Amino acid sequence: MGDPGQGTVLAVKMTPLSPDQVRAAFASIKPAKADGRYAPHKPLLVLLALARVQHQQARLAPFAAVEPKLKSLLMEFGPTGSADRRHLPFWHLGTDLGGSLWKISGPASLQDRPRAATPNLGELRQEGVEAGFSQEIHAALQSNPGLLESVARRILDDYFPSSLHADIVAELGLDLEGAPYAAITDEAAAGTRKRRRDPGFRDRVLLAYEYRCCVCGFDLRVGHLPAGLEAAHIQWHTHGGPDIESNGLCLCSLHHKLFDLGAFTVEPSELRIVFSKHAIAPNRGTDGPLSHHGQPMKPPLTAQDGPAPQFLEWNRSNVFKAPARP
Repeated sequence: MGDPGQGTVLAVKMTPLSPDQVRAAFASIKPAKADGRYAPHKPLLVLLALARVQHQQARLAPFAAVEPKLKSLLMEFGPTGSADRRHLPFWHLGTDLGGSLWKISGPASLQDRPRAATPNLGELRQEGVEAGFSQEIHAALQSNPGLLESVARRILDDYFPSSLHADIVAELGLDLEGAPYAAITDEAAAGTRKRRRDPGFRDRVLLAYEYRCCVCGFDLRVGHLPAGLEAAHIQWHTHGGPDIESNGLCLCSLHHKLFDLGAFTVEPSELRIVFSKHAIAPNRGTDGPLSHHGQPMKPPLTAQDGPAPQFLEWNRSNVFKAPARP
């Protein structure tokens, strides 16, 4: 049945959770996939709930109260159409870790349903369904300085490219300044560690593209060092993208951010830059931000280092904000 209400006094004394147990609990979140695409619904909802804890808001929140912000986050940082399924993580997060991470409170008519029988948007709103972290998790986040921030950093690192971290944090109003990064040390959570990045990936990709942005040609150097150039994963590293040249693009910091936001992609047949219809700029002329739309990307020195079709298809399906501009 549902989680006890906000004012209910529990007779059973809670056993405090250690920081490692809390980190392991969040690392056990099962990422959702919708139609074969990556779905950031659970990570974004968890980050939103962490922001609520940091802002000292009530542990349980009505779906109607968090829905507008969750919808906005999914529209900004999720694949096309992901906001239409914003109700799914609010309900299904309650099954992760045997229900000990996320608690749901609502009428018995909904609580007694099989978890697969997800209430629709209207039911969650009209029935006043509330949800939030379990009392044990909530108490641990409040009583261990730096724990909430380290959990938030871990989620950002595990699910989103670094180019989007500052935007997500700013959108949520999370304060992560000076927060330590804390790895999971509990042996039970060892299997949840993510694979390491190849530190040589950036150097190889920049060399392959002769140290220039493949969209705008930006190639500034300060002394002998390239400035403002980054190696972007076409298929995100956080979602299985390998650290190889054919999964990389040399982009200036601006176009890297736009690429990871889904403002543009590269079509695989002629390797042309395709901007989203949702990308709108005041200057739509030949010298504006959208001037590269329809233009071929600047290729790497050797064709074998060019973007592979399977990675471009992943980006188009999972990141690009469809539809494309005419």
